[in-house]
Amino acid sequence: MLNKLKNQLLISGVAALILLLITIWLMIKGYITAAVIIIVVIGIYIILVNLWFRSFVTDQIEKLAVVAHKIADGSYGAQEEKVVDNEIGDLTDSINEMSKKIADAEQSRTEFISQISHELRTPLTAISGWSETIAFDPAVQGDSLKGVNIITKEAERLTNMVKELLEFTRIQDGRFNLNIEMIDIAAELEDALFTYGELFKQAGIEVNYKESVSDLPLIPGDPERLKQVFLNLLDNASKHGGEGKKIDVELKENKDFVSISVRDYGHGIPEDELPHVKEKFYKGSSKNRGTGIGLAVCDEIVSRHNGTLDVENAKGGGCRVLVKLPKKNINQ
Repeated sequence: MLNKLKNQLLISGVAALILLLITIWLMIKGYITAAVIIIVVIGIYIILVNLWFRSFVTDQIEKLAVVAHKIADGSYGAQEEKVVDNEIGDLTDSINEMSKKIADAEQSRTEFISQISHELRTPLTAISGWSETIAFDPAVQGDSLKGVNIITKEAERLTNMVKELLEFTRIQDGRFNLNIEMIDIAAELEDALFTYGELFKQAGIEVNYKESVSDLPLIPGDPERLKQVFLNLLDNASKHGGEGKKIDVELKENKDFVSISVRDYGHGIPEDELPHVKEKFYKGSSKNRGTGIGLAVCDEIVSRHNGTLDVENAKGGGCRVLVKLPKKNINQ
């Protein structure tokens, strides 16, 4: 079967050539009527061959290309029906098998990450609790106290990584839900800024917050999820743009949506990495440690709100993240 399509095309080409030679011979012999009839037959034959080629080759390749793009975009397990028994059919079988194996591997990875994340939560909670308790012991001083504080800080960092991994597994297995209500988006953003306020002060980072010039209406959203987005964006700005010692946050209202922008004054993102920064586990050339899924989770949350999250390099240096959220109900 491996050469079935090739043989079909070869036979079609040979048949057309034979008919053409017969037509030329008839015209030389003066059988014009017979030659005209054969020319008509050749024309009909060519049309039929083209229709066959379009239905069983071109259209099938286009369908396989669509499935391949779906798989590349993360729709692991996508399948295409096999309709022809030739090389195209063999290719369909191969793509379907590949897609299934990728889906199985992705499922195994997700389950592994979920299990490991759950297993890490208990010891990390114990480490954090005891390190904070020891830090308050008057007998712990000097380098010992610094060491305990380092343990506390690193345990907190690992705890945040575990939370991100758990969020990722919830997205992957469909347990990621929104609790939509009408919320004050300005209050949620300001709450996130207040949460990070003291950390920014300790790091010597100046935060310039420009609130909306108009009174914003309540918009539909999940307050906990959106606050998670704001905290993650602020955390990224401090980690990746902290050397700029300044972060600009702006809240604006437009006709159909509200926008929140977070801009740092760091080194920015290499242009070849910009298209990939929202991909799962992508870290690029950044030296900052992390899971590489925080921004992917944020993008998923914003997308579930029918909004958009865009990352770009700002003029004058640094990186700018722009979040747009619709003002109307998600179900409308």
